[in-house]
Amino acid sequence: MPYPEMMVAPMRQEMTAMGAQELRTVADVDAALGDQRGTTLVFVNSVCGCAAGNARPALRLALQHAAKPDHVVTVFAGQDLDATQRARQYFADYAPSSPSMALLRDGEVVHFVHRHQIEGQSPESIARNLTAAFDKHCGAGV
Repeated sequence: MPYPEMMVAPMRQEMTAMGAQELRTVADVDAALGDQRGTTLVFVNSVCGCAAGNARPALRLALQHAAKPDHVVTVFAGQDLDATQRARQYFADYAPSSPSMALLRDGEVVHFVHRHQIEGQSPESIARNLTAAFDKHCGAGV
């Protein structure tokens, strides 16, 4: 059963404020990821403490980096169940994890951050992980 919308609304707003596009339906996910060219970061949002204290702040820091994905999208695990399940099909080689982040280039996963790589890490450490992936896979000359 999904979490109440009023509980997750601030967490959704945090993501959209940093420029992420919300994908709330299967159709939204397929439109955003189906034939995507370039780089897309998919953030699987969550109500857990490591999403609030580590993952979302890390993404905010990483998105200030010079190299960054062409697109940033988000699905909300525990809320938008069908959209989350569909998004996970695009990175099915990786175990479901909330929160998590998948960096896709031309539809292929090139970097993945699991929950176990988020828990117990500082936002700065996670952001360094992301920006290293951004440097490798995003921006001019890649």
